[in-house]
Amino acid sequence: MKMNTVKLLKYIAVVCVAVLFLEAIYIIYVVRDKSIYFDGINSIINVGNKFVAVGSNNNNDKFFEKAKITKYNEDKEKVFEKIYNKGYNGVFFDVIEDSDGNLIAVGSFESSEEDHLEGNRVGLIVKYDKDGNLLYENTYSVLDNSKFTSIDLVEDGYVVCGQSVYDNMVVGLSKDGGSIIVKYDEELNVEWTNNYGDNKSSSYNDILVYDNYIYTVGVTDSVVGIVSKYDFDGNVINTVRYENTDNLGFTGIVLFDEHLLVSGAILDSDKSSDGLLLKYNTDLAITKDIVYVSDSNERFNQIIIDKHNNVVVVGTSAKLDNSSSDRVNVYIHNGLIGKYDKNLEKVSVIEYGDDRDDYFTDVIISKGNYLVSGYSSYEDGSYLSKFITYSDALKTLEVE
Repeated sequence: MKMNTVKLLKYIAVVCVAVLFLEAIYIIYVVRDKSIYFDGINSIINVGNKFVAVGSNNNNDKFFEKAKITKYNEDKEKVFEKIYNKGYNGVFFDVIEDSDGNLIAVGSFESSEEDHLEGNRVGLIVKYDKDGNLLYENTYSVLDNSKFTSIDLVEDGYVVCGQSVYDNMVVGLSKDGGSIIVKYDEELNVEWTNNYGDNKSSSYNDILVYDNYIYTVGVTDSVVGIVSKYDFDGNVINTVRYENTDNLGFTGIVLFDEHLLVSGAILDSDKSSDGLLLKYNTDLAITKDIVYVSDSNERFNQIIIDKHNNVVVVGTSAKLDNSSSDRVNVYIHNGLIGKYDKNLEKVSVIEYGDDRDDYFTDVIISKGNYLVSGYSSYEDGSYLSKFITYSDALKTLEVE
């Protein structure tokens, strides 16, 4: 799995620079050179007047990637940071707060030396109290490589989505992998599971609970976006497909005007990508689609709805670096933040490019502004997380 820097950047461009390949960056790049520092944030949520972020870093003697959860006050000062210091490499992708103030984080990690040597992961769910003390934990694995990407609340527990696939060119007949959905009780015991799609590439990337149903979004067959609807017993009601997405498909879903708003990217005829927003009714019929086109490759990763019913999206663009003298294509990556009004008419889309490469992963509302989580790569090869605060008019107010 050794790869030089140019090849790494080409790989990043191919997978469209979304948050879900953070762990791939680590495995491919940091394993080769353990002197490179990595710190990334994948998801942020509001918790009262504070906020919580999850991700990973390799700030340890052995340079293993470790999943982390951090609580900040409203001034972005750390209240606590907890490292899930078990196994080998690991990462948290999402987090929620329950009605008791507990924090439940999901992701993946290598639980054994064999997993570490083979690069395989198991899904991970960990429950912390409001002060960061570990209460419960559990792992999940069906096929070689499993991960949890998103979590939401139900009345008596939690529903989690993700992926479980063959990862080592295994040819198998298992029908249990692909895009996965799992229901846990409050002590993180599995109550039911279900799955959809092929066991080599299918994945659920985000999850939403609304009106007694569970909705998931993701990708199958490498370039087909999917939206699935389940009841609270884990029975699938429907799954719809959207052809010709990038290989991450759909990565965000929110409730919008009693409809479902989904984010991702669509491929053009020349295989470049454009940011995509789709509006579905609750029966999974498309009622509106929005494509953002520029001179770059773009994708929309995550979405929120603000108090004015505006749609705010964050994502990433990739543009060919014409100054590069390398024989393979090298891309420059910039963060994207965009605003659409309640009729899904574009208000503004802004690119952020400060360092060698910048990526936006999530967004919340903080002190009446938009707080974006992201990370940047630097000339020495390191990756460092950052927060960028934008005004209502999408003016950059602060970078930390």
